[in-house]
Order: sequence, then structure tokens, then C-alpha cells
Amino acid sequence: MKRRFLFALFCISFLTHSQQKKQLEFFQTDWGRTTSWDSFCKRIKASGYDGLETWFPSTEQSQNELKAALKKYGLKVGFLNGTNKSLPFEESLKSYTEHFKVLVSWEPAYINCHTGNDFFTFEQNKAFVDAANAMAKESGVPIYHETHRGRFSFNLPDTKAYLKAIPYLKLTLDISHWMVVHESLLENQNEELSEVIDRSHHIHARVGHAEGPQVNDPEAPEWKKALDRHLDIWEKVIRKKWETQDVYTITTEFGPADYMPTLPYTRVPVADQWKANTYMMMRLKERLNID
Repeated sequence: MKRRFLFALFCISFLTHSQQKKQLEFFQTDWGRTTSWDSFCKRIKASGYDGLETWFPSTEQSQNELKAALKKYGLKVGFLNGTNKSLPFEESLKSYTEHFKVLVSWEPAYINCHTGNDFFTFEQNKAFVDAANAMAKESGVPIYHETHRGRFSFNLPDTKAYLKAIPYLKLTLDISHWMVVHESLLENQNEELSEVIDRSHHIHARVGHAEGPQVNDPEAPEWKKALDRHLDIWEKVIRKKWETQDVYTITTEFGPADYMPTLPYTRVPVADQWKANTYMMMRLKERLNID
């Protein structure tokens, strides 16, 4: 009788989880922000975002203003941490590790890391991953490592080697970097991408191409092939994670001038950064049938 009761409870729990509506939480990058935290957060909220992603403010005043704006508009925050490539290995590791203590005290939704250096050894880069993993265990804050040029994860084959050697390594997938590094949309590398897809816990949504990490305007018809390829990969990542969790987080991360292509002499951006990012959010919601 007891066994039947427990089995029934398990079935109810399983069905409840499987039927629960899946969600996406969108974070807006503050890359290129020129307004106050209050104005920025107000605009984020009005655009339909759940939060923002930023490096930790360098002054106490800015920290206080950010905290007040997050509370006022009911927004979450994801922080960035990074290996300082200008410092020797030991100093950089110490700085990286100590900075986590400040970040986790804010109880962010997650921490996304620019981890390691493409000139460090495997063991040196692994030391940064280990430090992050220890802090994630201690604090309960999810910590991810972004696929990024100039870092341990600057290309697909090397990242696969790290994933194989470090079972607790969790990625933020910014596949736009790899499109440049490998000078392709990785259309013949679906099998190679399978482990990366399984281990990607956060997405940076920006569309790259074979010659650059950011198309000038994701709505332009000439970039449809690149956009569709990114959407295909992102959907695989999200649906894979939705098998075991109900919420997946995404940062829309089109950058400002000069990451955004500009006109010569005037450096005027050829497209609108904010519009590009909200377009990413709209297309992902549309693709995943999110209201």
C-alpha cells in the first residue's frame, strides 16, 4: 500500500513538472550604456526584459544607484567576472577568485565569466574554472564560462577537450565568436556541437558570421542564413535544458559602436543596438512559442 502511494506521488510530481509552462528569462546587456541606472532600468522594464547583465560598478555611488533601480523596477541582475589578462597568472587568479565574493553577496541570477587566457596552459585555465566551481558550490549562485575569443574557450575543439576533462564545467554559449574563429556557420559540425549544446546553461544572443562576431543588422535579409543558423542552435540548447528545468536565461548582446559596424569618418553606427537586441528577444520568443 505504501509503495503504491509513493508511486502515485511520484507520478503526480512528474506530470506536474512536465506540464508546467516552460519559460525564458531575458537579460539586456548594459554594454554601451550612456544613461543613469534608473533610466536604463526603466527602459529595460518597458521593453519586456526580466533583468540586465553588467560588470560590477566600480564606485559605491554607482553600486547604490544600480541596487535602487533594480528594486524599483523589479529586475534581476546577472554579473560578469573575468580573468585580467594583463596580470601574471597567480595575480590574475587571486583577483578573479576574490571578486566572486563581492558578486555573490548581491545574490545575482547568475555570474557569467570571461575565463582564462588563450595563452595559458590547460592547468592554468582549469584553475580559474575550479575557483568558480568552488564559489558556485559555496554560494548557490550559478556560475558559467562564456565561449569567447581570447579565452580558454576560444574555439570548438579546445572547448570540447575542456568539457571532457572537467565534468562540472558549465558554459555560456556565445556561438558568434566561433563563427569568426572557424570562418563558417559551423553547418557541418552538428555532431561536434552536441556536447557543447548539452553543457550550455546560458546564452548570449548575438548573430555572428564567418568574417565577424556581429552582423550589422539581424533584420536585414542578407543575414537571414546566419540568423536562422543561430536560432537553430539556440533552440536545441533551450529545448535540451527544458527537459530538466522550467526556466532558461538569455542575454541579448548586440554591442555598440565600434563592435557594431560604423560609417567611416563619423563612426555613426549603421544600425540601432537596442532595436537589434529587442529583435533577438522577439525572435526567440516567437521561435519557442513564448507569449
